[in-house]
Amino acid sequence: MGVLYDYFHAADHTSAVDQAIGPGGDWLRGTSLEEAGADWIDAKGLDPNVVLGQLVAHAEGIPFADQQDAPDLVWPEPPYPQGEPTDPGSPWNTGLVLQQLPDRWRDILAALPEDAVPMVAAQWYEIEEVDFTDYLDAKDTIDTFTALASRARTAGAHLYCRCSL
Repeated sequence: MGVLYDYFHAADHTSAVDQAIGPGGDWLRGTSLEEAGADWIDAKGLDPNVVLGQLVAHAEGIPFADQQDAPDLVWPEPPYPQGEPTDPGSPWNTGLVLQQLPDRWRDILAALPEDAVPMVAAQWYEIEEVDFTDYLDAKDTIDTFTALASRARTAGAHLYCRCSL
């Protein structure tokens, strides 16, 4: 089993934590994003920092190395404990991480013109961090992300990613 990434939108950090982790960050009482009523997508192994960051860079027409922003850690709350977390009740031992994507990324994806998607998909298909089934798989994934970003922007919400180890 690999690392799973679920992307969704929420109005703020509190709502995102409640939906993705559990009420008030209580991961023991958490539910699925679907049960929480979130508008979400299952992106399997598409991490927000490198893979989605490269999609945004391609959509923006800049090299990935020139990307100026990155997702912010929302939960568990920083700072990371020094050494190995020894408390079995520590949120750092849950295997869950919640990040907020930059609103600029949401806006870039939401505004990606439909006629630009084929070229962006061709570029993103070539990245070494993901083994897309084929070009159409990359294109369909972009369509899914741009639709989620559009719904988030329309709702005045932020995009989040829940990582489950």
